[in-house]
Amino acid sequence: MTPAVIRFDVQGFHRLIPARYSDGESVFKELADSASMLQDLLLLDGATDASVEGEQRGRSGISTYELVYGIPNAHVVNGAFTHTSDAGARFNDHTRGAWYAADELETSLAEVAYHKGRRLAAMVVPGLPEQRPDEETSIYDDWLADFRATFHRLYPPKQFTAYLQPEPVPECYAASQLFARTLLNIKSNGIVYPSVRRKGFHCLACFRPALVFNPRRGKRFEIQFKATLSGYRHKRVAISAGR
Repeated sequence: MTPAVIRFDVQGFHRLIPARYSDGESVFKELADSASMLQDLLLLDGATDASVEGEQRGRSGISTYELVYGIPNAHVVNGAFTHTSDAGARFNDHTRGAWYAADELETSLAEVAYHKGRRLAAMVVPGLPEQRPDEETSIYDDWLADFRATFHRLYPPKQFTAYLQPEPVPECYAASQLFARTLLNIKSNGIVYPSVRRKGFHCLACFRPALVFNPRRGKRFEIQFKATLSGYRHKRVAISAGR
């Protein structure tokens, strides 16, 4: 079933990303003794970094003609589409990313905390209880963006449950990734859908870099994860205001 298309005009949808990706500066900047050395190191960095290579040459699922250039924070937008995991995510595979965002900061946090908890639980740390990390602290930036376009909306949710399965990850993504590819082929801009990790709230998977309007950095957060018998609980602490 093809979902209905709606006009979606919103401001300030939230996307949490690790803070190290916000500034767009290479770690080699502090190592270089001169501008020419920095350029050589950046070229080496770009040859091995999937995100940099994707922005310069595109990927199999997205060309450089779709990426954005010459606007503030273009590197953050492009990174969402060119830096993907091997398994992809709910509505994208490994060949092409998407800009995932949520209606509230807490919704975005719930999505991030779930996946971070899974990664921590999968680690093996000899000598610790249950051989997994007992705690970890990560720094995230809240990126805000506006959207003024038409999107496919998964409503009513009960008609699209095959694409909103919470587990097992990443196996449950198989149907939703194929569904997203079908929508991409008919020129869809993206999908508005119910948050799987925070009931009653909504997320957006935007397929088009040019539709991520006015991306700007909000607050920076320290997110603390502590192991429990059932998984990991998290707590966020704001450590700086937005720019």
